[in-house]
Amino acid sequence: MKTGKQSGTRGLYAGTVLSNNQIRSCFWKIILAMDSPGSQAFATTNPGQFAEFDLSTVSIPPSDTIPEHLRDASARQILLRRPFSFSDVSISYLSEGVCTKIEVIYCVLGPATVRMTTLKKNDQVSILGPLGNGFWYPKDMKNALLVSGGIGAPPILHLAGFLKQHYPDICVTAFAGAKNVDKIPFHVRIGNKTGIVIEDFERLAIPAFLSTDDGSGGRKGFVTDSLRQWIRANRPLSGQTVLYACGPEAMLAECAKIAEEEGILCQISMERMMACGIGLCQSCAVQIAPIEAEQPRYKLCCKEGPVFDSRTVVFTNGRR
Repeated sequence: MKTGKQSGTRGLYAGTVLSNNQIRSCFWKIILAMDSPGSQAFATTNPGQFAEFDLSTVSIPPSDTIPEHLRDASARQILLRRPFSFSDVSISYLSEGVCTKIEVIYCVLGPATVRMTTLKKNDQVSILGPLGNGFWYPKDMKNALLVSGGIGAPPILHLAGFLKQHYPDICVTAFAGAKNVDKIPFHVRIGNKTGIVIEDFERLAIPAFLSTDDGSGGRKGFVTDSLRQWIRANRPLSGQTVLYACGPEAMLAECAKIAEEEGILCQISMERMMACGIGLCQSCAVQIAPIEAEQPRYKLCCKEGPVFDSRTVVFTNGRR
């Protein structure tokens, strides 16, 4: 059974596109089958780890299919790889060996992801990974609270499936938040009795609570308000409960505050600009709380993260 953090042998591998479909207004899901060496390496990927995709040679789509606010930017040359976390990693054992498929949910935000939408079945992508350190699983954990905000959803969804498969006795509850219903990077439907149903968690038999800032889907308000309300109603034991979160930094800071108030361990997946993904460019520093009178300390999100114990992080608003 996996214990978490870093898994897999980092390297350059080829991924073959199996599908690449739009799931919501600006969200797409791509599934790739890794080559034989990549299948071996990615078979032990831990939720929270990521990979860097080379999209420099991918074609630009027709201009009339590009969102108007991205048309000028889409013409820029792509020089650096782009980091993506996984929403799922599935493994099949065939007569010729292991076959690993990786699933990525991405948001079309700039020239690289605009190009990414043109990838079609059987196209190949150069992939560097698996990278970074993922989530870990304390041996006494009996409750896992999963919190995602916006495009922070993929590693949380990956974690949800991983826990159900490898830790079936752990009680998992999910909380998802977004600005509005169109910004939810999940498959959703209207349920007769329960309102909006997040099908990705329903498929895993995980109860999920949706919040939107404007109330257009689920509970009106921040996802952390829903989390706090659930904790107060259910009173999970602090020594047996872990909070896992990925999303905007303000959300992560609030999750860290809630965890501190409740005496709960909180693991957060941070986001930074990652130019290389392997710690060479030093562009993804995360400030770490100093010990006593130490000078400010920093760790690299790509190498020592992206998952950190929330108690060690100094957030951009200065909160610990």
